[in-house]
Amino acid sequence: MPGMLGKTVLITDGGGRGAALVDKYGQSKYVKKIIVVPGNDLMQINTKTQVKIFPDLKTTSISEILQICKKEKVDLADVAQDNAVEVGLTNELEKINITVVGPTREAGQIEWDKAWAREFMERNNLPSPAFKICTSEREGMDFLKKQKDSSWFIKASGLAEGKGALPARNNAEGIEKIKQLKSFGKAAQTYLIEEWLVGEEFSAFALCDGKDFIFVGCAQDHKRVNNFDQGENTGGMGCVSNPLLITDSIKKQINTIFRKTINGLIKEKRDYKGVLYLGGMVVLGKVYIIEFNARWGDPEAQVILPGIKNDLYKVSLAISNGKLNNLKIKTDHLVRVIVTAASKGYPVDYSKAKGKKIFGISEAVGIKGVSLYGAGIKRVGKDYLVNGGRVLYTVGSGKNVIEARMKAYQVMSLISIEENNLHYRTDIGWRDVERMRN
Repeated sequence: MPGMLGKTVLITDGGGRGAALVDKYGQSKYVKKIIVVPGNDLMQINTKTQVKIFPDLKTTSISEILQICKKEKVDLADVAQDNAVEVGLTNELEKINITVVGPTREAGQIEWDKAWAREFMERNNLPSPAFKICTSEREGMDFLKKQKDSSWFIKASGLAEGKGALPARNNAEGIEKIKQLKSFGKAAQTYLIEEWLVGEEFSAFALCDGKDFIFVGCAQDHKRVNNFDQGENTGGMGCVSNPLLITDSIKKQINTIFRKTINGLIKEKRDYKGVLYLGGMVVLGKVYIIEFNARWGDPEAQVILPGIKNDLYKVSLAISNGKLNNLKIKTDHLVRVIVTAASKGYPVDYSKAKGKKIFGISEAVGIKGVSLYGAGIKRVGKDYLVNGGRVLYTVGSGKNVIEARMKAYQVMSLISIEENNLHYRTDIGWRDVERMRN
């Protein structure tokens, strides 16, 4: 297919998810050049394909991204980040005839407007916790005062960098958490009070082309900053694919949810083309929807994408052209464990770590069965410096969780940050390790 060669791909992301996409597109025989907005300085490390980053831009810099697409003759854009979906980057790219993988603003509302998403689930008979939508501080407080004392989640309806769900163990704590929503600004002008389900969480991913979908795998994220799910909520401290929690019965329920969701979006004339992320919870064998996201997860992308054996450029074309039914996704069936190397103080205050040197990267690169993905990292001369809360990721692969996590931690042991500013969890995958031992 000579006409398919020498393609230029644009990716909107700056973290580990974007790094995994660079790695995967870089393996395509069709892709010659990868543009990343904003990108990071470790993205070139896994590929010989030319990578060009724009660190001074945001994923929402629509006019600049459109100019880049024209100047660089971009053939395909992968809108991989939530804010980019919310501002309608896909809509604008389609107007200048760029092939896009990633939902329109309208289809992506299933993520960026959690109140709308819950009402959508209700309309389409999708399993989710009981909820109350509120538009003022007083409305939520009055609601809780009338309820039997219970545990709740107080959630900002808008995008809040994965940190907008506040747990409350009782009604009084719920009222305090409602007051804390002010810190999320516009994202929490509308918010939800949801029943606190008790179960085990997972993430599931489907490729969607507007009418068909392919379920491509699951992961189990570890959101809390410290071991055994203690401490503040984060964007993700590590995860494992495909977790032993996901039995055949759970897979069947996940497929049903994806089918009903896609059908519901079609019915509402919001044809969804891209990756659909189901954040689910298993409660006594039944799957409930915690949330939908309109893109790959981070760090889940880093453990799901490497296991897909298909050429990602061809997969993305099939999504964009509505031809997933002609595609068979093949995976390598390996288990992967990813560990997040974070700045000490993340996610609250990691200012003391910013600008500090990161050591061990050159020793970690090239170790068999392990990948290294950058996130909050910047290169100055020969040195790599901390430039964010989640700095980089080590990903180990193996035939089971024990082998995969051993490799991930073997490489993490090589990494350090100047003045003892590295923090990571040492228990990623602990649930599956316990399942294997039992």
